[in-house]
Amino acid sequence: MNGKAIIKFLVVVAVIIGTFAYFIQPLAGSLKQGLDLQGGTHIVLEAEDSATGKADNDAVERAKQILERRINEMGLSEPLVQREGARRIIIELPGVKDPDEAIKRIGKTAVLEFKNDQGQTVMTGDDLKDAKEELGQNKQPLVAIELSDEGAKKFADLTSKNIGRRIAITLDGQELTNPVVQQAITGGRATISGSQSLEEAKDLAILLRSGALPVKINVLEVRTVGPSLGQDSKDKSIVAFSAGIAMIMIFLVILYRLSGIVANIALLVYVMLLLLVLGKGFSATMTLPGIAGIILSMGVAVDANILIFERFKEEVFSGKSMRVSMEAGFSRALATITDANVSVIITAGILTVLGSGPVKGFAISLGVGVVVSMFTAIIVSRFLLRMLIECNFTNHPFWFGANISPSTSADAFAPKVLKGGKRK
Repeated sequence: MNGKAIIKFLVVVAVIIGTFAYFIQPLAGSLKQGLDLQGGTHIVLEAEDSATGKADNDAVERAKQILERRINEMGLSEPLVQREGARRIIIELPGVKDPDEAIKRIGKTAVLEFKNDQGQTVMTGDDLKDAKEELGQNKQPLVAIELSDEGAKKFADLTSKNIGRRIAITLDGQELTNPVVQQAITGGRATISGSQSLEEAKDLAILLRSGALPVKINVLEVRTVGPSLGQDSKDKSIVAFSAGIAMIMIFLVILYRLSGIVANIALLVYVMLLLLVLGKGFSATMTLPGIAGIILSMGVAVDANILIFERFKEEVFSGKSMRVSMEAGFSRALATITDANVSVIITAGILTVLGSGPVKGFAISLGVGVVVSMFTAIIVSRFLLRMLIECNFTNHPFWFGANISPSTSADAFAPKVLKGGKRK
């Protein structure tokens, strides 16, 4: 045995296990929870014909996209926005417990109008390019607007013709501000006052950025999903995740012995990296389909280790040393692992692009999990297995997963040298 190598290996293993024990709870807590885990609001909207537009397929689809933009800009975690039938739109907002506030934020038609002192509409929100909330000189909440090139010309013309008069800016017929024009405003920039708080200014800016809804939207149903459903689903998910991890680890140890222990340690690294990437990198929201994607990707991670270990055994049986067999096993398994994982990644990418809500959550978790599993299988497992072989605990392939007698050494498979230097 190599004493220094053993100490180094045990220190690395202890660091990984200690890091996992210390960080797993914060990393798991960094994931936001979806509607099925933490509760929230379920809203059913229906478009209807009005004087402003007909609720045809194109108008309803544009309304859905605008609603989705509004919700995404509010920072709500993994909302679900999808159509149901010809005119209905289903919205699910995880974590939102006040349905009235949610409807107030997303359900406004948001028709912005600039009117002269005669009450005539000179400009609309179609001339708007961008809108952002900010604090004025006296800490007054404002919405800074940027107009398009055409809008800037209209606004310059409007203000130059109305110096000393009032121009009103209204949203859905309600007056936001009605200032007296002091001078012509060029450059395509202006501010809208009247907001009571910065949060209100932010909501207004979001409405203006997303644009006006092309049709009138009515609220048909509002349902609050209680936390009891979320807690029940969460508890079952934790049990499923824990059981899956435990069964995989037991399987690896039984089938591959010391190699299985290495794979289990790499699996701990995999879980930490996956939670780090999803929680900190993607700010992902965890739902039941997302958890299913993680559990499935764990199976993919184990599959890569199994391919490597099986190749490793084949190389040992061909008469190569343990270290050479390990290197050859990783090299020969790499192409197969890459092909299999790239196929899964492509599938996950298609589901992410074409899917919505739970399907997209499942696909993202699966895709990220597969990428992370490739790293842990090819880099972490290889690093740990090199250290394990360097320890020289044993030279018996049985302890690395070979189905032979525990007393059989790897030297038994080495080619025998005959007279004349030939190998048998």
